[in-house]
Amino acid sequence: MEIMNLKASQREAVGNGPSRVLRRDGRIPAILYGPKTEPIKLAIDRLELEPIFKSGAVAQKLLRLEIEGVDSVRNVMIKEMQKHPVSRSVLHLDLYEVSMDQKIKVMVPVVTTGKSVGVEVGGMLQIIRRELEVFCLPDQVPENITIDITDLEIGDSFHVEDLSLEGVVEIPSDVNFTILTISSPMAEEEEEVEEVEGEEIEGEEEGEEGAEASEEPAPQ
Repeated sequence: MEIMNLKASQREAVGNGPSRVLRRDGRIPAILYGPKTEPIKLAIDRLELEPIFKSGAVAQKLLRLEIEGVDSVRNVMIKEMQKHPVSRSVLHLDLYEVSMDQKIKVMVPVVTTGKSVGVEVGGMLQIIRRELEVFCLPDQVPENITIDITDLEIGDSFHVEDLSLEGVVEIPSDVNFTILTISSPMAEEEEEVEEVEGEEIEGEEEGEEGAEASEEPAPQ
């Protein structure tokens, strides 16, 4: 697993005003914390973050953090990233310090490979869980969990117990839940018909209520 470098400096000022000033200067306000780490307020140059964002799967990346004026290097992961609702630019980062010998829980995206024989004959691939929570060491976090759907036919499902995970990676779940399924196209059509019929019945009821209201005598 690739470990990327990240440099930051400490900051004193907090609040919306100082944060806006930082962002105007091309820096992102951040905070570092962890189970054995006192919170440290940081500022990170936006250019430092570009290679990390371009590498994809940001939440699964292990970063080697260097803080200006601090000798020790810390292993961290991005715990939370706040973005502007319109521009989608990064407003704030939460960095979480991890111990390399202690397992962590992290969400990992699900991707599929191959083309299902069920899909080939008209079935529909339905991905029920697009992310899975895994439990592993920080340097063993997979970028994704790949599922080969080639042999799945219509009506087949792929459950969490069907996964074959590499390394010491666990799925912390007590239930053998479904990750994806190949559904029949007929089931899709039946659902659409039920929805249309429901709308028609509702429309008829509204029409009847309107007709009853129009038959009431006007007040004298």
